[in-house]
Amino acid sequence: MRLAVARRGPSQAAWWLLGGGALAAVALVVGALAAISRSTSEPSLPATVPPAPTVSVTAPSAAELAARAGELAAEYLDAWERSDWTSMRLLAGDPPADFASRHVVWTGDLGVMTAELVPGDPVVSGAAATVPFQATLALAGLGEWSYDGRLQLARSGNDWLVEWSPATLHPLLAPGLQWEITRTWPTRAPLLDRNGDALAAEAAIVTVGIEPRRMEDRQLVVAALEPLGVAQEAIDELLDGEGVQPDAFLPVLDLLATRYTELEEELHPVPGLVFRRSTERLAATDELGVHTVGRVGEITSELLQRFAPDYRVGDQVGRSGLELAFERQLAGRPTATLRLIDADGKQVISEEFPGTDAAAVTTTIDLAVQRAAESAMARVEAPAGLVAVDAATGGVLAMVSLPREGFSRAIGGGYPPGSTFKIVTALAALRAGLGLDDPVECPETIAVDGRDFRNAEGTGTGTITFRQAFARSCNTAFIGLALERSVDELTTAAASFGFGASYELPLPTASGSYPEPAGRVEQAAAAIGQGRVTASPLHMATVAAAVADGTWRPPTLVLGEEGAPRPLDPAHAAALRELMRVVVTSGTGTRADVAGAPVHGKTGSAQFDPADPEATHAWFVGFREQLAFAIVIEGGGSGGGVAAPVAAEFLAGLDG
Repeated sequence: MRLAVARRGPSQAAWWLLGGGALAAVALVVGALAAISRSTSEPSLPATVPPAPTVSVTAPSAAELAARAGELAAEYLDAWERSDWTSMRLLAGDPPADFASRHVVWTGDLGVMTAELVPGDPVVSGAAATVPFQATLALAGLGEWSYDGRLQLARSGNDWLVEWSPATLHPLLAPGLQWEITRTWPTRAPLLDRNGDALAAEAAIVTVGIEPRRMEDRQLVVAALEPLGVAQEAIDELLDGEGVQPDAFLPVLDLLATRYTELEEELHPVPGLVFRRSTERLAATDELGVHTVGRVGEITSELLQRFAPDYRVGDQVGRSGLELAFERQLAGRPTATLRLIDADGKQVISEEFPGTDAAAVTTTIDLAVQRAAESAMARVEAPAGLVAVDAATGGVLAMVSLPREGFSRAIGGGYPPGSTFKIVTALAALRAGLGLDDPVECPETIAVDGRDFRNAEGTGTGTITFRQAFARSCNTAFIGLALERSVDELTTAAASFGFGASYELPLPTASGSYPEPAGRVEQAAAAIGQGRVTASPLHMATVAAAVADGTWRPPTLVLGEEGAPRPLDPAHAAALRELMRVVVTSGTGTRADVAGAPVHGKTGSAQFDPADPEATHAWFVGFREQLAFAIVIEGGGSGGGVAAPVAAEFLAGLDG
């Protein structure tokens, strides 16, 4: 309420403050004051008692009440959106003692991630008011759910408070009712190779484990599992670990159900071995599972935030690789039902959340090429990477990275490409008019502004043809050719092979980088793939593919996707093919030659440690028909002696 006071003078104001109940006392005081006033010759006070001041009580109008109800409701709903239960409680009249916990339970039961609560226009009726609101909740694992709610308000003096009840949360919610959510995921769709073969699909698995209390002789267990690649040290570590219980199931390895059937007669009788069957998502090969396809597992807190609000704790999700990159397509969305039920399970309300079907992803990978690549790399002990590309499309056919732990060197590693970069330098020379049989100088060393460069492998001396310089990988000849060209000519040649381009692949990748050389020394180093030039095996495979097809294309991993092509001059592409063929027939790459269609290639030995010029990565890039590939072996040494034989084994595996 509001009090309006008419101000007519100090005596009247004082009179009003005293109130009518003290009129007699006031009269006596006034009389005494009048007597004193007369004795001091001051002006006399009025002889009569002044009238009481006007007291005006103005009740709020209906419009004011409605406006305040709307303000209170907006304040309450805003606090609700923030999950500020304390502020909400202060705005409620006689809230229950467990006010906050009821809201926490409500939020948890429904999996409320965010709430948008929009108030409507208040309706006031005497000392009560109703404020409708539109609720839109993002529910974990379900999506958005909207409903119409209402706040009941009661007058408290000239203000309002929320009359809280379970129906404040939802108009049909009442004591004894609870929410129930059911969700059904579609079967996860497969990842396919370019021919429709599964790269990853659901498979029946038998997990072989050990139960200590059942074991009679540890050596019997060891003898049964060692042929399957399980070392005794691993078994001892499991059994002798701290806190191992006698009845524990200690998983050792997973076998495909079909493989277990073959081994069942040998494994099942061994005391201590126990077996559990399950269905798991598996990649076609272990290498694909680690670096390409990836894994499926229980969702993490980080991925819950990434895929909100479609997932809940406990859901299975792609955790890495293509499984993660294409999660929404491969998984689809679950069909879900939200029900409000009573203690007997009787349904009060039901909300349906339609799902979406899972859809397969067809990649550019070719399982036959992938297996040949894995077989060829099996004998490599150093960190290494191999990538194969379809020259006609840029589609990645296979990729292998060693070791399996850590990042994918095949597509994510950035290395100095060494002499494999001479393909780019050769293009710049061809564009300047140099012919394959034109003479070039190939001295043992060449000095550039005080720095000496020398040849690494397949060296020649004196005057030789451009063809021979490429076949023998003469560093000094290519440095001399590069120094005859401008920085722009070399940069343009590198760009023609995709250096500086960005990839749009669903996996982390490194492309090729050719920073503009700063001075003649750096230009000389760049001409032979040193200095600041870097490339991944993936990128160098696209360089070889560009020579094979006559057009550079960015790599792709999904069938049907293609980036912007960069055509080469047909005559220059043909000349590069000739140069790469002679490398294999009579140059530094003869160990890559195999029967069948002609193999073209380029070796490289790339320095990577300034303190040790002899330490080099071994490279071989090449193509046969439309199959292009690149191999790098870290610290491998000679590209012709170390990487080229791996290329030969890879190509022979494709034929076999």
